Amino acid sequence: MAASPLVGSVIGGPKALLRIEGAVLFAASIAVFASQGQAWWLYPALIFVPDIFMLGYLRNTKLGAIVYNIGHSYPAAGLLALIGFVAGSPLTIAIGAIWFGHIGWDRLCGYGLKYATSFKHTHLGDLEKSKQ
Repeated sequence: MAASPLVGSVIGGPKALLRIEGAVLFAASIAVFASQGQAWWLYPALIFVPDIFMLGYLRNTKLGAIVYNIGHSYPAAGLLALIGFVAGSPLTIAIGAIWFGHIGWDRLCGYGLKYATSFKHTHLGDLEKSKQ
């Protein structure tokens, strides 16, 4: 008997579409970054900074999932970019774009928002099962 997918995770065509959306978000983030006139070394230097939101997992999986999801969903990155637009700060906009790029890259690679049950349980499926 085949194992059932993680309850609440996306499967099939919608999962593929979400991964394509991740690629589009990643590409769009590069375009927005490019329009801000910042040094190109900044993008690769900061692309993995949002992974600091994994530190919540040092406490437990419930807090880890909450903190991780804050750093890997659109509202916080969007707020930072909005602050940059309002303040007229190209650097802040560029950092917001990099943050969106990180989220897009994660989605493209199949890393989704986390459930409190395990770091490997995401809205895009079980990371452990996807390797099989």
